[in-house]
Amino acid sequence: MDNKSVYEQIIGSTRKYFTESGFKKAIIGLSGGIDSALSTVLTSDAIGGEYLSPIFMPTEFTSDVSKQNTIKLCKNLSLHLTEINITHIFSKYIETLVEKFSIEGIDIPEENLQARIRGNILMWLANRKHALVIATGNRSEILTGYCTLYGDTVGAIAPIGNLYKTEVYEMARWINKEKNGIIPISILEQTPSAELNKNQKDKDELHAYNILDPILKFYSDEGKSVKEIVDIGFEREVVEDIVKRIKKNRFKIKQLPPAIELRK
Repeated sequence: MDNKSVYEQIIGSTRKYFTESGFKKAIIGLSGGIDSALSTVLTSDAIGGEYLSPIFMPTEFTSDVSKQNTIKLCKNLSLHLTEINITHIFSKYIETLVEKFSIEGIDIPEENLQARIRGNILMWLANRKHALVIATGNRSEILTGYCTLYGDTVGAIAPIGNLYKTEVYEMARWINKEKNGIIPISILEQTPSAELNKNQKDKDELHAYNILDPILKFYSDEGKSVKEIVDIGFEREVVEDIVKRIKKNRFKIKQLPPAIELRK
């Protein structure tokens, strides 16, 4: 499937979803990364930038690069960006919880808490504006559960939910050729990170996407067994770990917003 076809399907289906649901406005959380950037461009093209409200919610773990990426993207798209620093909200949660529970440092529960604070704010604003929240997760994250339930997964629809991470980059590069580099090149070059902890990188907690995505496609799309994927040339330990992640996180998929279906 070529990028032009995928783009047209996502734009058309997103526009139809909003029309049939009776909503005109959308809220989207921007992180400074490629997923939210591409989702923003696609949603803006689908419903019109004047109806899209981007929100940036940094914490102490958010890099200056991510902030500048977000500002540049919104400027390129002529979108009004709202920044809400949630550091003090997160600190208040920890301060309250530590009175009842033992909390030492920032671990996965505290990382997820940051994402859920953001999700709460997005849903609150959507209620206020009579708008829908756009979920920005990609298929690689969804299948492996590399996302926070009720956090970054909140939303009414996921425009790139059926695009693997490597396909997200391909689509973004194609859009930049078509739209004169509307997505800042620094977003494309930045190392993927959830930025929920110090020095956090996707590849350290998941797998490199150029390895992860082919395995996901073989297992989830083509129905190949672990043995068949290993015989293709992938390390057994890596394949087994990825398959284990898929099985372990199926409960999340059941609760996620619908992803735009893509016809081959």
